[in-house]
Amino acid sequence: MNQSTSDSNVKTDNKNVNENTSTSDNTNRNINESKSEQTINQNIKQEAPPASAIAPSIMSYSQDLCTVGRSGAFQGQMFGLSGGRTVVDENCERLKLSKYLYDMGMKVASVALLCQDVRVFKAMMMAGTPCPYNGAIGDSAKAKWVANVSDRPDAKEHKARLKKEAKAVKRTKDQKRKTFLKKCTSTKNEDGFWKSRHTCLREYEKQYA
Repeated sequence: MNQSTSDSNVKTDNKNVNENTSTSDNTNRNINESKSEQTINQNIKQEAPPASAIAPSIMSYSQDLCTVGRSGAFQGQMFGLSGGRTVVDENCERLKLSKYLYDMGMKVASVALLCQDVRVFKAMMMAGTPCPYNGAIGDSAKAKWVANVSDRPDAKEHKARLKKEAKAVKRTKDQKRKTFLKKCTSTKNEDGFWKSRHTCLREYEKQYA
């Protein structure tokens, strides 16, 4: 007895793995380079500017001096000028002299000296105590100031005021005469005729002469 036993067990495991790994690093670099060189030679000539002109200080240390310092300066591109001097303060002198006269008992002379100032003169006239005139005081001095307008310290201003007042008076008179003539020419005379302008003018002059 022949017995044959065959046991075949075949196991096949086939695996195909394909891996492709590709790395690409591309760098494009464009470089444009422009180089320019410039050489500048600059010569600067520098000169010192002229010294500044400074106005001098003018001082008066004595209290008996009625002076005021005045100074000034000018500076240009090429040169400068400066100078100074003292100026007499006439108002200060007037006050001092007036005080000295008053202290010596010369009161009228002291007031007369102060009256040389326009402000004092006008204040005295407004107060009813006019400034002395050639030895005259009070109402007598006032009359002489009226008669001698050119001698007043405020002569120019006073003349302008008188001229303005005269124009105002004339304007008032003209208006008054115009009103009178208008009224007169609208009336009749004794004979029953209308009065003429000439007749009315004679009546006006006779009435307001």
